[in-house]
Amino acid sequence: MSAQKLSILLVEDEENLHEALKLNLELEGYEISSAFDGTEAIKKIEEEYFDLIILDVMLPGLDGISVTENIRIQNNEVPILILSAKNSSSDRVLGLKKGADDYMVKPFNLEELLLRVHKLIEKNKKLQEKDFVGDIYSFGKNTIDFKAQEVFTRKGERIQISKKEAMLLKLLIENKNEVVPREKILQAVWGYNVYPTTRTIDNFILNFRKYFEEDSRNPLYFHSVRGVGYKYTE
Repeated sequence: MSAQKLSILLVEDEENLHEALKLNLELEGYEISSAFDGTEAIKKIEEEYFDLIILDVMLPGLDGISVTENIRIQNNEVPILILSAKNSSSDRVLGLKKGADDYMVKPFNLEELLLRVHKLIEKNKKLQEKDFVGDIYSFGKNTIDFKAQEVFTRKGERIQISKKEAMLLKLLIENKNEVVPREKILQAVWGYNVYPTTRTIDNFILNFRKYFEEDSRNPLYFHSVRGVGYKYTE
């Protein structure tokens, strides 16, 4: 087993519950950092890396939903498990829509919480094992310089691309041969505060085909999967 402990940020203002959760998570081998309000949580997230965030909804000042939204706008994909006394389906939908990965209603079963924590961290580790793409990436006779936001095409053309194009290219390439859902693209490239239409993403894909494909009508690399998302293959 790795000597480095998995780290969890526990954001809960109810002291007795906070201490009980902290103790039980530490007994499971996790390293726990504590925050007791939303502003403190955001500050810690900006300063440290966490494998998971356990987040109460009803917090002093900035509530848990706003904290979740803030995290996702920063393109941070850390798993978030929301704890809430609110049990309505609309509350659950709101939490998940804003970017939470899971939602548990208080009072909850401790064993179930520990199991969900383990599963969320394992799932995130698998996602992180995807191919890492550096500043320069080549395929076919094409090259992308992500840092300079430039592409060099098979015809020898040098084209300046936008930051959003570079972000979408990187996301698709890092998930090579897998369909990337539209929702994940929205979160990673545009942030949750902006909702481009499907046509906007389609236009980006059409641009990529113009830059990189021999025949844009029969693409080898950049594909749209109707009703699901988009895929890069090589």
